[in-house]
Amino acid sequence: MVPRKDVLLRITDLRIEGYSDEQWNEIVHGVSLTLHKGEVLGLIGESGAGKSTIGLAAMGFARDGCRISGGSIEFDGMELTTTPQSDLRALRGSRIAYVAQSAASSFNPAHRIIDQHTEAPIQYRIQKRVEAQEDAMQLYERLRLPNPGEIGFRYPHQVSGGQLQRAMTAMAMACRPDLIIFDEPTTALDVTTQIEVLAAIRDIVDQFNTAAIYITHDLAVVAQMADTIKVLLKGEEVEEAPTEEMLDTPKEDYTKSLWAVRSFKRPQKQRPSDPDTLPIVSVQGIDASYGKTRVLEDVSFDIYPGMTVAVVGESGSGKSTTARCITGLLPPDKGQILFNGEPLPPRYQDRTKEQLRQVQMIYQMADTALNPKIRICDIIGRPAQFYGGLQGTALKSRVDELLDLIELEPSQFYNRLPTELSGGQKQRVGIARALAANPAFIICDEVTSALDQLVAEGILKLLDRLQQEFNLAYMFITHDLATVRSIADEVVVMQKGKVVEQGPKDVMFKPPHHPYTDLLLSSVPEMDPNWLTTLLEERGTDQIGEAADV
Repeated sequence: MVPRKDVLLRITDLRIEGYSDEQWNEIVHGVSLTLHKGEVLGLIGESGAGKSTIGLAAMGFARDGCRISGGSIEFDGMELTTTPQSDLRALRGSRIAYVAQSAASSFNPAHRIIDQHTEAPIQYRIQKRVEAQEDAMQLYERLRLPNPGEIGFRYPHQVSGGQLQRAMTAMAMACRPDLIIFDEPTTALDVTTQIEVLAAIRDIVDQFNTAAIYITHDLAVVAQMADTIKVLLKGEEVEEAPTEEMLDTPKEDYTKSLWAVRSFKRPQKQRPSDPDTLPIVSVQGIDASYGKTRVLEDVSFDIYPGMTVAVVGESGSGKSTTARCITGLLPPDKGQILFNGEPLPPRYQDRTKEQLRQVQMIYQMADTALNPKIRICDIIGRPAQFYGGLQGTALKSRVDELLDLIELEPSQFYNRLPTELSGGQKQRVGIARALAANPAFIICDEVTSALDQLVAEGILKLLDRLQQEFNLAYMFITHDLATVRSIADEVVVMQKGKVVEQGPKDVMFKPPHHPYTDLLLSSVPEMDPNWLTTLLEERGTDQIGEAADV
């Protein structure tokens, strides 16, 4: 048994309440955990399981609308439930740090990365500015960020998502905390970037003997990071065990169901046999630039009615830029985009209302894609009003119909705000908003990347049902190859703004592959605790870093 002095965090019978429907309701029901110095505990479970709520409680913090109503939170002998707020504020950032899911939304876009990094050590008088900046550069180097002496002087928007996530990990280490809470730090990253961030997190935890709570819904990821796994469901503990034991012999049915997710795989469709059938969207030899920087080069592919084309590649490969060209947000420098055989004007401002209606988009982050101050009925109703001219009773009936289509009860969700919905429900509203225009073609931009696996599977099934019902064509932008296997008919692989390989899904997943496709396929985490270690040894650190920084 580990001696008491090695216990860093002990949570006993934790109870947390949330305020809804004008009353307090318990959302975490008596959860307990023990974390030792240098140990990593993985918290897993579907959306609403209480993972992030418990992680924040480990800092003695409850988000707006929540309160810690019972139990004990003891950090290094200090009872956080009775500690004054001034002492808790001094603890957070210095001895306990938090790494959020989305680095892009967590950094202040108006300040340089290094200025935000040095704020805590300067505030807590751990280091002076020059010392803090030098230490930041050393941490950037340890985390294998490119140009460690220069990258911190950029603004957040001037670095990639993977680089920013590593910069946030470095910032969490600035004061050398005893405990870091990692809240889904790789969820929105592509597979090659994810490997680099996971390797960096694991190295930094090992080097400084830092304890960590790693929150995730990705079982293969938590297998690489955690010494122990705790499974949660609706605020209650399901089971806990050492990682290898949990992976080999899960005891509870719910845990086994998590292990078996992504069972959904719809039949693959083939292109129409009639050679006269036109693609609904044809991208023909487009180049595109941001300023003087060329970001797309000779990109071509076709999407036929009722089919799903998955566009895959790591961060910076040009997937979303291609979508911007199709929607008219970024006019291409060369080439053209045809819709049902007719050229689309390069700029959306020059397109007719009918052309705009036919091409809609579902965004990656439903949290930022939905205005938090506008009711669900108005979010969905606005495109129905704009494109269909609906008013009054007809508009309400259309909104009710769309809510039924996305499997949300109209009487319960019509007047709600986005803040009152779960992540999966918000994404369904984003789908309904796209459907409200009655489009023929929808671009799905990483629509499941921020969702847990059970919720993501539900969204994929919903998209498939809607496709069958309305003969929709999808361009599915994703870095998740499990999603590609589930829903795609054809696959387009992009790297550095070029299409390197494309074809039917069944052909694309069979060897031989293009070397880059092979890199993507081999970067998908497996349910083996030794997978990441083996991969790093096989590829070598330098190759991993180069892949992540493309």
